[in-house]
Amino acid sequence: MNQATFYRALLNPDLPVPAGLIDAGGRPAGSRFSVYRNNVTSGLTEVLQMGFPVLQKLLGEAYFKALAVSFLRETPPTSRIMMLYGAAMPGFLENFPPLAHLPYLADVARLEQALRCSYHAADAPPIDAARLSALSPEAFMAARLELAPALQLIWSDWPVYSIWAFNCREGAAPPGMRPEATLVTRPEFDPQPHLLPDGGGNFVAALAAGQTVGQALETAPGAFDLGAVLTLMIQGGAIIDLIEETP
Repeated sequence: MNQATFYRALLNPDLPVPAGLIDAGGRPAGSRFSVYRNNVTSGLTEVLQMGFPVLQKLLGEAYFKALAVSFLRETPPTSRIMMLYGAAMPGFLENFPPLAHLPYLADVARLEQALRCSYHAADAPPIDAARLSALSPEAFMAARLELAPALQLIWSDWPVYSIWAFNCREGAAPPGMRPEATLVTRPEFDPQPHLLPDGGGNFVAALAAGQTVGQALETAPGAFDLGAVLTLMIQGGAIIDLIEETP
């Protein structure tokens, strides 16, 4: 028996107990291995349940647990640190035939994974808003903004933010059928998703790519509400520094 054989059997209850497995007393350890295997599967399933609560709510607990077992067999952990296990879930869902009729689920998983990544991202103190307000309009448009590590941007052809909100926030409106861009910020160490207005995703993505505020603004439509998005980013601690262009 090698390590690969042990690992495959550990994550797949359909496989037999590895041959030659014995306990400390030299006796066959089949029963103990089965208990250990069940505990590992249960533990990894719980990690996925905690990481993707909306996905579980949409699918139902029983179906989600069955999905989790399929997922962990195909995508076992590659690290001892379990806090972000499940990063491959969106791609797994995109290629999972039984759920092909629910294509928005992959983006729901992306949003939930983005919340997890934001939570565990490095800390960075937000910029003093006075530094921004002290700039002239011309200087502000020429500046580049450094964004917080916790900031996450999710693009979707589906109303992914509205689906998340409808399942997490009391009184949220039922989702419509339109693409949405979602910004995740982390004020006070608590990640929060926000629906961006039209053009907001383009603007934030351009800032993240290192473009100036003016250049980023050119990527958004004419009716884009710059003030609303900047207020959202400042209140969410998403801007940590600015780089002024020198003449």
